[in-house]
Amino acid sequence: MQFIIYYIIIALIPIWAQVKVQRTFKKYAEVPNTTGMNGAEVARRILDENGLYNVKVVEHSGFLSDHYNPMTKTVNLSSSNYHGNSVAGAAVAAHEVGHAIQDKESYGPLRFRHSLVPVANISSNASWIFIIIGLIASQTFLLIGIVLMALGVLFQLVTLPVEFNASSRAMDQVVSLGIINNQEEHDARKVLNAAALTYVAAAAVAVLELLRLILIFTNRSDD
Repeated sequence: MQFIIYYIIIALIPIWAQVKVQRTFKKYAEVPNTTGMNGAEVARRILDENGLYNVKVVEHSGFLSDHYNPMTKTVNLSSSNYHGNSVAGAAVAAHEVGHAIQDKESYGPLRFRHSLVPVANISSNASWIFIIIGLIASQTFLLIGIVLMALGVLFQLVTLPVEFNASSRAMDQVVSLGIINNQEEHDARKVLNAAALTYVAAAAVAVLELLRLILIFTNRSDD
């Protein structure tokens, strides 16, 4: 019964976060910002104000697929945010530019997260193979799986300060440049806080699962 409750909880956490961000985004995607600037214009304005003339702003397919690519130096905005002039679009565009500013300034947690990407990709794919074998047959394999999973969890945890810092930078930029007014600032923060919940939820689920496996390993070792 305890395991059923546990799995229900870890299943509901990310679903709740995703519903929260989608509802919040859709609400403020219908609220136009005072300047009438679309997401592409907001991103370009902030980039230019920070001397990032080499970073391009491009349209990207998908819903809430917005991201900054440090390899190609591009701010990729989903179509609705690229063309729309909503408070939500301005907040998301500014957030992605926040990552570009982090990249320019060699922000420590961002550099660390980039260095973890290849390790996290490998560990996330391989960890469960070792864990499954370990749960069936071998403590050694289980330990290897736990170590690999821990690397993935580390990546999730490092992502949190990167995302929160990008949002903080975004709000500083849109306010100081007059892209949004005081009321819109409150609304924009709601959008970015909701988006941050998805990262917090992912990290929470990863930590819970890691702790569960550590407890299993510890109990088996005691036996």
